[in-house]
Amino acid sequence: MTETTEASAQAFLAARKTLVLATARKGVPTASYAPFVHDGEAFYIYTSALSRHTRDLLERKTASVLLINDESASHNLFARERITFTCAVTVVQREGTKWKLMMDSFEVGFGKPFLLIRPLADFTLFRLEPKEAVYVRGFGKAYRMRGDLKDPVHIQGTGPGAKTMDKKKPQGTRKR
Repeated sequence: MTETTEASAQAFLAARKTLVLATARKGVPTASYAPFVHDGEAFYIYTSALSRHTRDLLERKTASVLLINDESASHNLFARERITFTCAVTVVQREGTKWKLMMDSFEVGFGKPFLLIRPLADFTLFRLEPKEAVYVRGFGKAYRMRGDLKDPVHIQGTGPGAKTMDKKKPQGTRKR
């Protein structure tokens, strides 16, 4: 199960080019999205100072990232395959070695559209380092994992929707 879950999570990540980004500032949440490059350790996003999430990332240094299967490719919209990451955020300094490497990776991955924004001075390159992840493959198939998508632990529910068997009560009744 471990290798299969890890491999599935890695393949799911590798098939994505954009992420959903959740940030907050002064108690006000913001949801957005951004194209990303992943270097095997972290996500990199390149965002404009005009966007609210850029200000949030600069101030809070934390974010949640969601990768989610497309609706059209999902058999059940209540159980879409997805990975949620909790990330630490740092700014990659402009014109440094890592900045140049990631800019080249964005250019390879996104082509001409990226060439238009690469030189813009109001854009910031952020490194989002996953600290932990939750990978959901469907109902009853949720796994807590490290940020590198290793060491999956099956999450088992205890609420009314969890599948538990109480020998004293007929199946289908809930404990109170």
